[in-house]
Amino acid sequence: MKYNFDEIIDRKHTSCMNTDGFRQYIFHADETLKFPYTDDEFIRMWIADMEFAAPDCITDAIRQRLDRKIFGYTRIFGDEYYNTFLSWTKKLYDWTFPKENLYTSHGVIPALYELTGYICGPKDKVLIMTPSYAYFKYAAEHNEVEYVCSDLLNQKNDGYYEIDFEDFRGKAEDPAVKLFIFCNPHNPSGRIWSEEELHRVAEICFENGVMIISDEIHCDLIRTGCTHTPLAKLYPDSDQIITCMAPSKTFNTAGLQFSNIIIPNEKVRKCWLKWHNFDENPLSLAGALGAYQGGYDWLMELRKYLDANFAFVQDYLASHLLEAVFRIPEATYLGWVDIGAYVEEGENLPLLFAEGAGVLLEGGNMFVQNSDTYIRLNVACPRSVLEEGMRRICSLLTERRKQARKNCKTK
Repeated sequence: MKYNFDEIIDRKHTSCMNTDGFRQYIFHADETLKFPYTDDEFIRMWIADMEFAAPDCITDAIRQRLDRKIFGYTRIFGDEYYNTFLSWTKKLYDWTFPKENLYTSHGVIPALYELTGYICGPKDKVLIMTPSYAYFKYAAEHNEVEYVCSDLLNQKNDGYYEIDFEDFRGKAEDPAVKLFIFCNPHNPSGRIWSEEELHRVAEICFENGVMIISDEIHCDLIRTGCTHTPLAKLYPDSDQIITCMAPSKTFNTAGLQFSNIIIPNEKVRKCWLKWHNFDENPLSLAGALGAYQGGYDWLMELRKYLDANFAFVQDYLASHLLEAVFRIPEATYLGWVDIGAYVEEGENLPLLFAEGAGVLLEGGNMFVQNSDTYIRLNVACPRSVLEEGMRRICSLLTERRKQARKNCKTK
């Protein structure tokens, strides 16, 4: 490969959430929380950023902007950014949209919080599909509106999730439901929804006057041979679909806090323009331009590396943890693994693996509901780190199984 995804990069003492903030985020604790492992000994497979260096096209673009020496108030002017991002969506998804629909935000999460408030009133409800990225729920709670869950189906218990359209329709028909926050591709399962599924979801929402925010932040991170379809591409004349994309997941630049929000609805745009009076970070803007102008080849190699990492996880689980349920996701760099055969329902899985294996990961309880006994594994790391992480996870669960059987015999 041209790019070195095997490089180990020390991120400690950079105010990095992954290394320096895990106690606060995962365990809601401070530095006094101690583990049998030192911080340097942990394998980190939790937060959704990557252990890979951002491509040179981004750092070079930021460096060139640094050389201009002044970092005053910055906003997007002219057509360069729109044309650059449009070229990206055209090349990858054959999707285009008018310039007046494109806005930027300091992140998809802040945009979700804002947009939910623009669309929903005090007695309205937000519909989500579960398991769900927790910030969909938080966006509703932030705006003091109720959230409603439609559980996805895993009918064959093989990790392949499908939409329960009967349940979804029933929830959408509630007159109080005004907004559906959709994850496409889905986090945490990694499903890429088919065009048929997308049509059915959209038509149900349209029939019931429900607006859609389609969070497509993982859309660039798909497996080889898979295809992502932006929901709004299927309905170019509709103003009921707001699309969220970003370079952050794709190029590992979450800290630059820059995302693309495509808003075709005039009423929502007016709210956005009235209240979203934020300037751009000049370095973030430069990095986004650099990413979309020069990051395609890097992304194609990244996809291959992630494909191989997922193949390793699948093979390792098949050999060492026979009762775990795992399916290589169609998108994202996040593995969704059911370890219900090895753990108790309601068990604190992040604490179990931190204390027993020195692995930091997220448990299913972080994904609202329909997710107990699952763990989410971030495989966007060098192969050597992934191998050690999987060895520790499987060793811990295997030993627990042996101990449980031993205890049963002694009884």
